[in-house]
Amino acid sequence: MPDSHTHLDIVGSDPGGQIAAAAAVGVDRLVQVGVDVDSSRWSVELAEQHASVVAAVALHPNDAPRLADLDEALRQIEALAAHPRVRAVGETGLDYFRTGEDGRAKQEESFRAHIAIAKRYNLTLMIHDRDAHADVLRVLDEEGAPERVMMHCFSGDREFALDCVKRGFLLSFAGTVTFTNTRAVREAATVTPLESMLVETDAPFLTPTPYRGRPNGPYLIPLTVRALADLTGADLAEVCAAISANAERFFGPWSA
Repeated sequence: MPDSHTHLDIVGSDPGGQIAAAAAVGVDRLVQVGVDVDSSRWSVELAEQHASVVAAVALHPNDAPRLADLDEALRQIEALAAHPRVRAVGETGLDYFRTGEDGRAKQEESFRAHIAIAKRYNLTLMIHDRDAHADVLRVLDEEGAPERVMMHCFSGDREFALDCVKRGFLLSFAGTVTFTNTRAVREAATVTPLESMLVETDAPFLTPTPYRGRPNGPYLIPLTVRALADLTGADLAEVCAAISANAERFFGPWSA
């Protein structure tokens, strides 16, 4: 089972320990995600050191409006995207929760640039979408979506889930599906086919029940996977096999 989106640079000072703890419970592959130039470079370096880790590189949408030189930062992200251990461009997208209207034009400019990088290097596009569902789809339609699009930490309802599935996107569910107060996301999981599903921690955030309040880590992926099996009514082994295959399809073989 993979963790399709984690931030080991934020989790703590012992990424090797986190990788080993995850492997001990069957989480044998990780996608380490960058959110700025420095963390993207760190992610590539970690992937170089560990065969069980591949990297995603990007500028977080909340950071794009704050950068003094967005073009230069994008140039550095593109240089990192050419590395063979980089398998995704992300997390990129739109976030209307933390960024007001004055910063949204820069967010969209950055998002469009990341879409172009993903297409140039044939990488999966890993999307951060918070309170911006319609505009995320609008930009993807206008630019033309890459072949592989992953909705990181899916936060929409069943209707948005069906829209994404129809477009061929993968929906990555986090610990939020274990929360009793996330009815919309839980309903979205019930209409998502197994062939359109991924699982993630977004560690150290979104720790699944019953460990909410503690830092999240890839070793807690089994709790989210079991919740998805319960919600979908599918056999746990079937869920694991499908998600594992989806990850290999979107990120390629980890050992390559």
